[in-house]
Amino acid sequence: MFFVARYIFRSIVGGPMPPTPEFDADEDLMIKDAVLREARARLLRDGDWRGAKQAIEAAGTDWALRGYRLGVFAGLAADDDTWFDAWMRAEPSDPSAALIWASVLGGRAGEARGAESAANTSAEQFASFHILSEKAAEASRRALDLADPRDPAPMIQLMGSCFSARAGRLNEYYAEARSRDPHNFAMHEVAVMLTCQKWYGSHERMFAVAHAAAEAAPPGHRTTLLPLFAHFEYAMREFAWDDRSKESQKAVRRYFARADVQRDCDGWIAKFRSAPPTSEQLSKVRQWMAVYYSLIGRKKEAKVVFDELGQYVSRFDEWGWFWGDMEYGYLKSFWWANGVGGV
Repeated sequence: MFFVARYIFRSIVGGPMPPTPEFDADEDLMIKDAVLREARARLLRDGDWRGAKQAIEAAGTDWALRGYRLGVFAGLAADDDTWFDAWMRAEPSDPSAALIWASVLGGRAGEARGAESAANTSAEQFASFHILSEKAAEASRRALDLADPRDPAPMIQLMGSCFSARAGRLNEYYAEARSRDPHNFAMHEVAVMLTCQKWYGSHERMFAVAHAAAEAAPPGHRTTLLPLFAHFEYAMREFAWDDRSKESQKAVRRYFARADVQRDCDGWIAKFRSAPPTSEQLSKVRQWMAVYYSLIGRKKEAKVVFDELGQYVSRFDEWGWFWGDMEYGYLKSFWWANGVGGV
């Protein structure tokens, strides 16, 4: 009742509210890439894999865009592989199809393990994870043999296989991927995850990787915001690991209230904002900014980012880490940024 009263008051005093975020909308509403949107619609309508192949090839040597399109089609293949089987039968040595298959297997490995901490993951889950990760690595090596030698995607897939106790080869894969596409966001994000304390590294190593990538990236590039992700990983591991209590949430907020943490985050956001974005795929990094501003209580900046995110959203894990549930965290912060309720 109190929320409804606040909402009505805000609408009268502050003007019309922006549309309420929708998390389960048709993906077409979230895809800004017109070529991808058309190819996806054609695939879903007719089961025609040729449109998917053409859309991927149309990205040329824009490796980030190519990887994004591959990822969307890999998601569709994971849901229904009828069209993908037809592609593999027709062109068994197609490099794009090989990469999609490696991505599908990597996704299955992650699903088999689950998202819980090691203490809450069964031996059976770990066994399935290792088996499927090895299959994904084999598929990635085959994709590497077939792919353009400039394409970082097979190396990023191999980096992903390091989650299954393959961290010893991470530096090798990461170096080769950087030589192919120095500022690739997906590549650096995987490296930050693998070098965090939760996996095979340490807080110090994780921050070093994130800062080096952000420093090298040009203004406007998504990679400049990876240090925010590193701060989230640190706060989650130190204050919210298997604990979503109010005390844990207070500890997270105290961490982000530190002057040194805010100087670091604000500096990278300023670098990102200092030039036009170099990609259209900005939902994840914009949500990082929204999480950060919500945690430190900067309502004006948070609203700007929520307005940029728009009505149709795929929420990310960080909302769940710090609010207990992804959808709840996003909506609570959205309402707060628009003058309704607290954060």
